[in-house]
Amino acid sequence: MEFTLAGLTSSAELQTLLFGVFAFIYATALASNLLLIFTICTSRKLHTPMYFLLINLSLVNVFSISVTTPKLLQTLWIHRNTISFHGCITQLYLFVWALGTELFLLSFMAFDRYAAICHPLQYTVIMRKEVCVGIAIGIWVAAMVNSSVHTGLVLQMSFCNSNIINHFYCDLPPLLKLSCSDTSLSEMMTFVSDVFYGICTCGLTLTSYCFILRAIFRIRSTEGKKKAFSTCSSHLIVVSFFFSSVIYTYAGIRPSSDNSLDKDKFVSLLYSVVTPVVNPLIYSLRNKEVKEALRTITGRGRLLRRPQV
Repeated sequence: MEFTLAGLTSSAELQTLLFGVFAFIYATALASNLLLIFTICTSRKLHTPMYFLLINLSLVNVFSISVTTPKLLQTLWIHRNTISFHGCITQLYLFVWALGTELFLLSFMAFDRYAAICHPLQYTVIMRKEVCVGIAIGIWVAAMVNSSVHTGLVLQMSFCNSNIINHFYCDLPPLLKLSCSDTSLSEMMTFVSDVFYGICTCGLTLTSYCFILRAIFRIRSTEGKKKAFSTCSSHLIVVSFFFSSVIYTYAGIRPSSDNSLDKDKFVSLLYSVVTPVVNPLIYSLRNKEVKEALRTITGRGRLLRRPQV
């Protein structure tokens, strides 16, 4: 009826310290992502395809960190490590959905930068509103279907040997390790999903950046090269950070090794907790348009707070 989450540590002193750290990270992630969404929505200059995709990315960040971190904070503060079976399945479903959505979004954002740099005259036609909205909806739906398949297979498994999950949230690798039934079908579907996501997301991202780099090298002026590269450098940082940690965990599921699950548990902190707070900071601090929009918003706020004479 319920599972026990092993968590990150069994030390009470360290759990108190980690609670403060993760509470700060969670609050910062929510505030920064919601502020970025508000800034983009209120600034007309930011009503472009790139920032529309950035809104979706911020929504995914809020979604994904809210699936895992509140339970982690509860575990660290009141030392209640148990989670109900249905709560575990729900957490697995929502997190895999958010993870797949973010992978597709980051790859499509790479294509957006390719269209902007390599085909600037046709950019408004290629990335018109209907296309962006349709692809965004398709990304969310495709990730939801993928999550439904994996969650449905987990529901068919039996868990009879132990109820201790070697993780701080319900994830697919530790659940496969825990099952006492045949997991070959789930592992095969996971492999198929990895190949599909790898070809679609990594393939589209790498192909886009190959064309982007070729276009940048053809620019004669140094200033032009810097300007072109600055438009995609933030996204390249996020992609490298996120893809490397996700590929390490899911590209080859290793349900038979406890040591690999221990490593996966800490690597998963990168894409489940750290990435949602890093993404808005990278896109805002390295983006002149976003910083100008933030200054405009703060300037309006000061005018509203100024007493009228």
